[in-house]
Parts: sequence; structure tokens; C-alpha cells
Amino acid sequence: MQKISSGTSSAIREIFQSDKALLGMIHCPPFPGAPRYRGASLESIYDACMRDADVLIGGGLDGLVIENHGDIPFSKPEDIGHETAAFMSVVTDRIKRATGVPLGINVLANAPIPALAIALAGGASFIRVNQWANAYVANEGFMEGRAGEALRYRSLLRAEHIKVFADSHVKHGAHAITADRTIPEQTRDLAFFDADVVIATGQRTGNAATIEEIDEVRSATDLPLMVGSGVNTDNIVDILARTNGVIVASSLKVGGVWWNPVDPQRVKAFMDAARPALGRD
Repeated sequence: MQKISSGTSSAIREIFQSDKALLGMIHCPPFPGAPRYRGASLESIYDACMRDADVLIGGGLDGLVIENHGDIPFSKPEDIGHETAAFMSVVTDRIKRATGVPLGINVLANAPIPALAIALAGGASFIRVNQWANAYVANEGFMEGRAGEALRYRSLLRAEHIKVFADSHVKHGAHAITADRTIPEQTRDLAFFDADVVIATGQRTGNAATIEEIDEVRSATDLPLMVGSGVNTDNIVDILARTNGVIVASSLKVGGVWWNPVDPQRVKAFMDAARPALGRD
């Protein structure tokens, strides 16, 4: 009998036809309505996203996660405007049509409802949710888990084919409110609330999760495990030995800085380092 708190999933294989996947990030520039938007044309925003997508997929990555990372400071889920979903749906549709690769959506901060709508409209295969269960204090303030409302909304859309990639002990925040519960306990809650993939992260964008943290999360779940922060040429082999893949961003950008364009030479170096650990012919 399956344990209700320890689900299993084959989401990585279902989506990527492989047991390990390398995913790049599309950090969208600020959209209209965001504080840092300064009047750029929509076509220039879409073109910037497409250029990064072309370099990442042309360099050999298996898929992409599209994120409104330019919309700093991020709003809480209930304050995110409809314009975010509209713009991100266009980006997603264009990238999907151009590349044909599996895509994921992450709407910051911690907003699975618009992410599901974008994924369905644009043809994405999964969403990433930073706080799926429990709660923590993020840059944006108090953040609650969104599993209950998100899964009901997914059912309403008849979009059960869209998978959920959920962070365990997510970066960019304080977890004192759940300090009496271990990371393995919190990881098991993700399976209990029907996540399909677990993501381990470091403390902030570009910071790596330690091997000890990865192993701690791995010990708590039978779900596929990815690492979603701080992945680079130096640690990719060790990480892939323990996980089902990575989401990589900063180390592939010009100068190793997340807000810069993707650097083709960094992509090549990363793929050269990762390829022996993928177990592919």
C-alpha cells in the first residue's frame, strides 16, 4: 500500500523522456506595470527572452523555466495583476512554438494560480512553486503554502497534465516559523500535498545548495529531486549523481550575473562538464 505522505512520480521521465534533465532559466525583463519597467517595447522584451531561449536550447539544455524575475520588487500572490499572466503567456507561446522543448512557469512571488493559467495558455508542462506547503517569511513578507487553492484551480481548468515542481526549504527567506520541523518533515509534506517533483535550493539566487542539504532532502522523498540554485561547472557532476536534474541560471549568464544575457561560451562549458554525468549515449 502506498504511503499517503510519501508519493512517487515519474514526472521527469514523462516530460523529458529521460531520468535526468538540465533546465535553463528565462529571466524576463520587467513587464509593463512593474516598478523597474521603463517603457521598453513589448517586442524588445519578447525578443530578449527569445534570444536567451535560442542560446540555451541551441547549447543543448533539455528545457526552460520562464520567470518574471524582472518584476522586482515582487508582489504577493493576491496582488499580482492580470497583465503579468498576459505578458508571460505571450512569451511562453512564442518560446514553445520556436523551440518545441518542455517549458515550466514560475510567477514570483509564490503565485501558482497565474502560473497554471500561463502554462495552459502557452503550452508549458509544469509550474514551479516556491512555497507549496507550510509557510515562511520571504523578502515579500509572510508566505503561505498554496497547494490547496492551486490544485483546485488546476482541476477547474482540467489541466491535471501540468505538473508541480515544488521547492523544499526555499531560498530568499527565514524559516524560523517552522524551525520545530525538520527539512525531511517539510519535504514529505510536499508529497503529501501532491507535488510531482521536489527542488532543493541554496539561500538565494546563485547560491548553491550544499551536498549535505541535497542528501537530506533526498532521504525524505521518493519523488524526483532537482537542484534549483547555484549550479555550475564545478558542482554539476556531484549534483547529478544525487538528483534527477538541475535548474541553472546565473552561472550561464554574462559575468555570472542573473540579470545579464545568456553567454554561449558559458553554456558550452556547462554542457561539456555535465554531459558525462547524464548517462546518455
